[in-house]
Amino acid sequence: MTTPLVDPTTGEPFGSAPVAGAAEVDAAVRAALAAFPAWSRTTPSVRQKALLALADAVEAAAEEFADAECRETGKMRSVVLAEEIPQCVDYLRFFAGAARLLPGASAGEYLDGLTSYQRREPVGVVAGITPWNYPLMMAVWKLAPAVAAGNTIVLKPAETTPSSTLLLASLAGRSLPAGVVGVVTGTRETGRLLAEHPVPAMVSITGSTRAGIEVAQAAAGTVKRTHLELGGNSPVLVFGDVDLAAVASDIVTAAFYNAGQDCMAAARVLVEDSVHDRFVEALVSAASARMPGVDYGPLNSEVQLSRVLKLLADLPSHAVVHCGGTRFGSRGWFLAPTVVSGVRQDDRIVQEEIFAPVVTVQRFSSAEEAVALANGVEQGLASSVWTRDHGRVQRLVAELDFGCVWVNTHGLLAAEMPHGGFGHSGYGKDLSAHALEEYTRVKHVMSAW
Repeated sequence: MTTPLVDPTTGEPFGSAPVAGAAEVDAAVRAALAAFPAWSRTTPSVRQKALLALADAVEAAAEEFADAECRETGKMRSVVLAEEIPQCVDYLRFFAGAARLLPGASAGEYLDGLTSYQRREPVGVVAGITPWNYPLMMAVWKLAPAVAAGNTIVLKPAETTPSSTLLLASLAGRSLPAGVVGVVTGTRETGRLLAEHPVPAMVSITGSTRAGIEVAQAAAGTVKRTHLELGGNSPVLVFGDVDLAAVASDIVTAAFYNAGQDCMAAARVLVEDSVHDRFVEALVSAASARMPGVDYGPLNSEVQLSRVLKLLADLPSHAVVHCGGTRFGSRGWFLAPTVVSGVRQDDRIVQEEIFAPVVTVQRFSSAEEAVALANGVEQGLASSVWTRDHGRVQRLVAELDFGCVWVNTHGLLAAEMPHGGFGHSGYGKDLSAHALEEYTRVKHVMSAW
């Protein structure tokens, strides 16, 4: 059984990928289990060397990765080559170094005549489930910390975007022992089989809130550890003391990056009353200047485009569509750049993650109201505040219920800093030393004198 692979820029199929069933999932997991004892006993320096070699291999194969990524996602090739692949290489190199500096408490005597210390150990076989919006990057986010900590991993990419993950695993096989990194391709059912399998000790997923709930339920039967990096619905708080045109341009860039198919996309713009109308004009001007197929790519699938078009078609009468709101062209799955104002907090388009080049605009009259609107959704992944008032910033960052708060910027990540949200955005952290800890377990050792 196979699933078709389709180019989102044309809507035309170009290949297929196998769908792994129970037997294939079991074989992959058993291979990872067999490789675990030896790999878990390797020294951090050995793991570092292997990950550095993989980083070099990814860097050298940048054009090949761009071919795979762009064909299946429709992304702009220049962006993949200039930004995404270099970021993946950087993340691999970061975790290569982090492998040699696992955090831990020092040994000491906490009871008379007894010395205690802590061991950080790998958890075992990890099941990693990744989405279609950043297939290579999310595979790296799973693989790098898991392998750096001494685990083995089986990755399951999204059914529409498997190729870059398969290429990554192929390169990993050159620097890592057999079985340390494996891949199974397939549908949602394949992911369920992997999450339910009794061997993996941990399931790490990046995906929608729905997918995270399903994985958590599947993993619960065998009491697996879960790491859930799920959907977002990022608020952007704009105060009247900023350069409106410049901020509008920056927000559109953050909203439309990867066609808005980003859990951190600047989706919900909250604007101070005093500048609301002028800012909407600036936002519409900046959005209308973006060209689908030139400045951003298509949505990933016909299903995704249909979902977004249905969401826009069902807008309440009080919503105003200033630009876009329709499919762009007749070939491929492009959406015209869209700005919608006049929405209310309980509107579906505000409460749901849109995942498209669409921004909504709401007005607020006080910082307190802005925080209430920002926090008034189920997701808590990321947010940003745009103002020149430093005191206001310090108050707001404490009150915004999101795993990341940017100030006068939006959407940037650093390997050294954690990424992960609250509420329906899940739990656990990607990137940083916190991610490395996620893939370890802590053991207390106490010795009598």
